[in-house]
Amino acid sequence: MKAREKAIEVRGLKKRFGSLEVLKGVSLTAHEGDVIAIIGGSGSGKSTLLRCINMLEFPSEGSVAVHGETISMKSDTRKGMCPADQRQVQRIRSRLGMVFQSFNLWQHMTVLENVIEAPIHVLGQKRGEVIERAEKLLLRVGLIEKRDVYPSFLSGGQQQRAAIARALAIQPHAMLFDEPTSALDPELVGEVLSVIADLGKEKRTMILVTHEMKFARNVASHVVFLANGVIEEQGPPEAIFEAPQSERLRKFISSVH
Repeated sequence: MKAREKAIEVRGLKKRFGSLEVLKGVSLTAHEGDVIAIIGGSGSGKSTLLRCINMLEFPSEGSVAVHGETISMKSDTRKGMCPADQRQVQRIRSRLGMVFQSFNLWQHMTVLENVIEAPIHVLGQKRGEVIERAEKLLLRVGLIEKRDVYPSFLSGGQQQRAAIARALAIQPHAMLFDEPTSALDPELVGEVLSVIADLGKEKRTMILVTHEMKFARNVASHVVFLANGVIEEQGPPEAIFEAPQSERLRKFISSVH
């Protein structure tokens, strides 16, 4: 059986904001087709880890590699660590689909315009082909009838599904989800989780920060429990949720059930 390629590899990642060390040496590997759920309490460093992978935050130490290509960093006396080659970051970032808590749709563009913007204007793809692909994606997330609607006329669940279609439109190597349901009303959570679960069935590489434990248990192939900036425990969902080893993880699971 052919070994799966490493889609994302994080090594010894540290992130400091002034004197506060949010990540304290995190190492994590997502192979092709992995669905990794990152769980943990508020302030444990989950979102910071995701933002460092996508270089929205620059690591203070450590390395991030996407599809075997390590993002080169340099030390700057003013900024600390920062990318040595901004073009490399832009190229790698253009192959990572990111879905945020707060949708981040462009309000002055229709749903379709949101989805086609990056493939046409960042990746330079042909408009006709991009629109055809975008319409298939909108059909897939149940929004084809909303293609010409502006985000302010959509529910939160619809906006997040549009954001997922927009992230998929760049044909990413991997998808990153930062608490994609945390800003939604409870009755809208299911429709977004259903779309993400379908992506998982396609063996699409995904790393998602989530507080939806049932979803993490049912959809993830691997669960990482982050606490105080370190990986306290990780493993397959059944091991994490049915036989947690650390007292901190046991307490966390009992507090969210």
